[in-house]
Amino acid sequence: MDLRQLNFFLQVASAESFTRAAERLHIAQPALSIAIRKLEEELDLLLFNRQGRKITLTAEGEALARHAQIIFKQMQEARQELDDLRGLLRGEVRVGITPMLGSFLFPQIISSFKQRYSGLQLFVNSDSTWNFQRKIAVGKLDIAVIAGEVPEGLDSHLLVRDEVVACVHRTNRLAARQKASLHELLSVPLIHFTKGYHLRELIDQRAMMEGLTVNVVAETNLFALARGLVKEELGLAFFPKMIVGQDSQIAAISCDPPLFLDVAIVWRENAVLSRANKLFVDYIIQEVDDYYLLAQAAASFPLP
Repeated sequence: MDLRQLNFFLQVASAESFTRAAERLHIAQPALSIAIRKLEEELDLLLFNRQGRKITLTAEGEALARHAQIIFKQMQEARQELDDLRGLLRGEVRVGITPMLGSFLFPQIISSFKQRYSGLQLFVNSDSTWNFQRKIAVGKLDIAVIAGEVPEGLDSHLLVRDEVVACVHRTNRLAARQKASLHELLSVPLIHFTKGYHLRELIDQRAMMEGLTVNVVAETNLFALARGLVKEELGLAFFPKMIVGQDSQIAAISCDPPLFLDVAIVWRENAVLSRANKLFVDYIIQEVDDYYLLAQAAASFPLP
């Protein structure tokens, strides 16, 4: 007695017909009848009552059916557990996302990932790139999504290169400009990100190279707060263009010459990612690619 015979037996029992069972199994009805007859001969038992076209289980057949169903259920559970152990449905992903990036796009991606792979434990940490580097090095994080240069000791995949724009309230004197020099932009009081965040370092380095003085009126590591302060007309803030959105109160101005920011997903150098982490990395890459393909298509074919 083998699994193939047991499957044939259960299909006949379920269909109560050799003909219908053969159709489900995509085999010839005579071949199915022969297989069942051989099973009965091997067991030296009659498994089916054959009364014309009506097929019913004998008492022995009912006993075998109960055991066969248990066997196939246990096989399914064994396959499920092996899949789990390969990290398809079990495991954990510990990911870091900087506060600014965490406010845009990634909440939707993380939510859809969790819905698709509900068995995975997903832990999201918000911090600076420097702290992510340290946490990955000591094993507190597996992967991180960062903006800016990839620190030493990390492998990475570039997700997107985005323009950095200066954002002001619509009433600001620069709001009508499509682009402006950093000198002009920094003449407006600056709402700056706190030290340790790459966008802060990028603006500070560029200002230092051009010999400009930065007039900081507020510091925060929260994108939502910085945007709120811009809307309250406190000053100007620099953001990646992708997270500005269509806000009627905010005008986005390109820097002249332009500034760009790289967004990458990173993990420990030469590390072998677990199946769960590899699944998450691949999912992030695909979702970000799809988002920007759709955004580019929308820009090419604007609605009337």
